[in-house]
Amino acid sequence: MEPAFSVELERWLRSDGPKTFGAMNDVFGEKGFAVTVLLLMSIPAVPLPTGGVTHAFEAIAVLIGLQMVLGRRTMWLPRRMRDRELGPVIAGRALPFIIKRVRWFEKRSRRRGASLFHYRWFRRILGLVVVALAVAAGLAPPFSGLDTLPALGAVVVALAIILEDAIVLSVGLLIGTGGIVLIVFIGAALAHLIRGLF
Repeated sequence: MEPAFSVELERWLRSDGPKTFGAMNDVFGEKGFAVTVLLLMSIPAVPLPTGGVTHAFEAIAVLIGLQMVLGRRTMWLPRRMRDRELGPVIAGRALPFIIKRVRWFEKRSRRRGASLFHYRWFRRILGLVVVALAVAAGLAPPFSGLDTLPALGAVVVALAIILEDAIVLSVGLLIGTGGIVLIVFIGAALAHLIRGLF
């Protein structure tokens, strides 16, 4: 029986090997795409205004989503990012926090519709979903906190890929779609207000 994903992630975190996105990809294989999206989008998913500092994370998530759409089996990243250490903030704080949340999902999740996640066409669709949610989070107005829901949607979608659970995927899609609708609605309201002022 394979160990739970949270156990694998914790083992990797505690190992003596390098803590880089490249090393993560080498350890987790094709699921490295989802693991990296999970890590990147967890930062903007925190319900605090970020002032646009998370746009770099969202841009990289878009790059990874596009590679999923293209059907790549191994993740490509610029060498500088691939070999860069995650650092104490991500490896020391963010990842342990993520592991706890992953365990929560693992206790309530089981493989439902797991065969879907093995189809190349389905993974391409999930890549499009990741791109859409990352772009939506990036387009949210700075300091508004509106990037939280699309980013959280992307995190849950990534978890669904890792856990191979279609129900978790549905939850992620609902959260992400709700976030996009909220951004569009508030954006339209602000645009209408600005037009009214001028």
